[in-house]
Amino acid sequence: MKTSRLAGLAIVAVAAMTLAACSSDAEPSETAGGTSPTSDAPAAEFPITIEHAYGETVIETKPERVATVAWSNGEVPLALGVVPVGMAAQDWGDDNGNGIMPWVEEQLTELGAEAPTLFDETDGIDFEAVAATEPDLILATYSGLTQEEYDTLSQIAPTVAYPEFAWGTTWQDQILISSKALGLASEGEALVDELNGVIADSLATHQELVGTKTLFSWVTPADPSTIGFYTLTDTRPGFLDSVGIPAPQVVVDTTAADPTQFYSQISAEDADQVADAGLIITYGDDSTLAGLQADPILGTIPAIKDGHVAVLADSTPLAASANPSPLSIEWGIDDYFALLAAPLK
Repeated sequence: MKTSRLAGLAIVAVAAMTLAACSSDAEPSETAGGTSPTSDAPAAEFPITIEHAYGETVIETKPERVATVAWSNGEVPLALGVVPVGMAAQDWGDDNGNGIMPWVEEQLTELGAEAPTLFDETDGIDFEAVAATEPDLILATYSGLTQEEYDTLSQIAPTVAYPEFAWGTTWQDQILISSKALGLASEGEALVDELNGVIADSLATHQELVGTKTLFSWVTPADPSTIGFYTLTDTRPGFLDSVGIPAPQVVVDTTAADPTQFYSQISAEDADQVADAGLIITYGDDSTLAGLQADPILGTIPAIKDGHVAVLADSTPLAASANPSPLSIEWGIDDYFALLAAPLK
């Protein structure tokens, strides 16, 4: 799937931003998509208050220069026609080394926009680079911001952090929170509805996945001593669970014991704890399944023994899209579900 279905929403959102700007006697911002046809969408009323893990953020007026930090936060503005002045460069899963995911490149092309300033976050948030873009709003709804990082960013501009758990914000909440902060709440709700339909249509062609307990794991023949897995706080298994592809009991119990943790592991000696998994997803290459099956302990896990292992080619766009984001869903959901379903056929 491609992002073209979202183009109409982006046009409507840009129009709403323009209308809001006109109603406040402000000039439309090129950063926010420039001028566009008029819209019947009501202008958002500011100030807007957003509650999050570090308190609340008050956005006094319609943002004109939006910056984003951490993985995928630039996608909500882009999906709604707002081009950030800066966003984090993406390295893991980038297909051509330019720091921009293919689904983001497609959306920029749809909008006829140049790439924003990219922040190198290899060693953490580059606060000076963020400040240099002169933002009036910083979005980090999906992130692992610390209190110190949040406080520093808030000195630059009003900053919206994650709502509850680090790296645990669903794609729906990413959209709903960020769109509200932009003054585009109704457009955000429409985007969620649109993407829910895309997901449902795609999953309908792979009904064998529904109800199959699925372990989203980091298990490799290179280190067979442990079985790592993502908890339901993480958006990868959290997404699957939300559409009817549940997690094994060990994942459910681990999440309930400490929902602040998005990753855990058990010893390979306790492999019986994942025996109820009908499917295992892991990162690796063409040799991964054979290596797992050859291991004297891991090879006894029913899903591995039966070949019910979906291997995401490490550091590819499709592997990255398993962590769903507002633009990656439509771009890759068909291929993703097909890859997961293949070992079950």
